[in-house]
Amino acid sequence: MVFSSIPFLFYFLPCVLLCYFLVPAKGRNVLLLAASLLFYTWGEPIYVLLMIASILIGYGSGLLLEASLTKPRRILKPKLVLGTAITLFVGIFVFFKYTSFLIDNFNAVTGLSVKFLQIALPIGISFYTFQIVSYLIDVYRGEAKAQRNIISLALYVSMFPQLIAGPIVRYKSIDGELKERRISATEVEAGIYRFVIGLAKKVLIANQLGALCETFRGTTEPSVLFYWLYAIAFCLHIYFDFSGYSDMAI
Repeated sequence: MVFSSIPFLFYFLPCVLLCYFLVPAKGRNVLLLAASLLFYTWGEPIYVLLMIASILIGYGSGLLLEASLTKPRRILKPKLVLGTAITLFVGIFVFFKYTSFLIDNFNAVTGLSVKFLQIALPIGISFYTFQIVSYLIDVYRGEAKAQRNIISLALYVSMFPQLIAGPIVRYKSIDGELKERRISATEVEAGIYRFVIGLAKKVLIANQLGALCETFRGTTEPSVLFYWLYAIAFCLHIYFDFSGYSDMAI
């Protein structure tokens, strides 16, 4: 489900916003977490379990890390706890993202024919993995306390506007907003304006330039001028696609 799709614009987003303003303040984090998990499940029905498992591991690692920092007699060293957790998360990330790449290079170097593992890349694994790592590093440095409310931590990791394509948000910069948020009419107006601008960049500019690029790739005898047009169109397509998405995410 992408931000410019019909299901998101006409069903998901209006329902989430309506429910957000209807439910009591104490229940809003639960609502946003449920919406974020639904958003992710829409594209990754299986790998949502991997994300939930990562959140649980990050939650436990944060508490263990804080305990190792504060207790006078440290059975576990903080660096050992942090290093083990980061190694685990990076290992999971590398396994899903680079296994095929590593096997391909191993076959090229050794001349063997090791079969590729049929592993699909979980959507957004880069972003939620490094957000958990960011959280653990902030706890280790003493810049944030370990989050004892698992709902709040899960929301930080899985918040749907930044789940699929980022940006990676430092935990210490959003810790306060997980507990209390204030909304004003001015901010709502600014948000709507920026979202519409981003949607226009995506639909009216990026998508049209993308269609032009597709036409070029389907042409059997492109001219030199068409090559230049394709190069410019492709650059602008990438820029406006990412810029529009970023505006909508913000």
